[in-house]
Amino acid sequence: MLEVFVAGHQGMVGSAICRKLEKENISIVTATRNELDLLNYESVKHFFDINSFDQIYLAAAKVGGIHANKSLPVNFLEENLFINLNIIKNAFINGTEKLINLGSSCIYPKNIVHSIREEKILSGPLEETNQWYSLAKISGIKLCQAYRKQFNCDFISVMPSNLYGPGDNFNPLNSHVPAALLDRFHVAKINNFEEVKVWGSGKPLREFLYVEDLANACIFLAEHYSSEEPINVGTGKEISIKNFAQLIKKIVGFTGKIIFDTTKPDGVYKKVLNTEKVNKLGWHPETSLESGLRKYYKWYLENIEDIRR
Repeated sequence: MLEVFVAGHQGMVGSAICRKLEKENISIVTATRNELDLLNYESVKHFFDINSFDQIYLAAAKVGGIHANKSLPVNFLEENLFINLNIIKNAFINGTEKLINLGSSCIYPKNIVHSIREEKILSGPLEETNQWYSLAKISGIKLCQAYRKQFNCDFISVMPSNLYGPGDNFNPLNSHVPAALLDRFHVAKINNFEEVKVWGSGKPLREFLYVEDLANACIFLAEHYSSEEPINVGTGKEISIKNFAQLIKKIVGFTGKIIFDTTKPDGVYKKVLNTEKVNKLGWHPETSLESGLRKYYKWYLENIEDIRR
């Protein structure tokens, strides 16, 4: 029976991976922050000394939106560097057969006008608002590549597009676009507000992937992918922030106006991943954007008392 460690099992991605793995004939190992401090090398070393893993899903990370990234650059850079180094190094020391490192589409340069291919990494300047997080994620990719080159470790890196789904973070200071908008429209609806403000012009184009689809992709790639090059996972379909906000408005049932606050930053104008590589291997997303958002809102309503705000 495979022994699998899911780092970050309480987060949106890690919890989705756990739900999928529970359906397989494997042993899943997890650890809470009280049980394992991923920022502390000795803590991680001890954890690996008393456990042996066939596979590791590295889904642990410090994440947040534009405001959080701009306000806490040291935290986003240092904490993600420590997490990556501590887990990847100990995976090598303890002979882990496969490590799946979860990255982010923000590793790619800003202002790429076409869908982004994997080889575009480090081909231009990063978006300033989240460069600290991006640099840490790039370092994780490079560390996996280094261990593969020097020690032939089967460590791979998966780059998902913007995510949403069960387990998302709804803190207004560090949530991402889907959570921020869903919460904002719901609060506006129940309080009979006349309008909802959305950051920016509404013109930027984004791609949104349901987290359960990403979990399926990670498990698929653990079996079917082995390369030093990162691999994109997404829908390959773009939508403007304006249309995305209108779709959430419809699903939530808010009847007021949407006001776009152009004093706030837009971020990168277009960020859509090219997914030809993963599609050729045989993986495709199963959840449409509207279907995924309806599931997302249903989960939100069922868990609203426990959601992190």
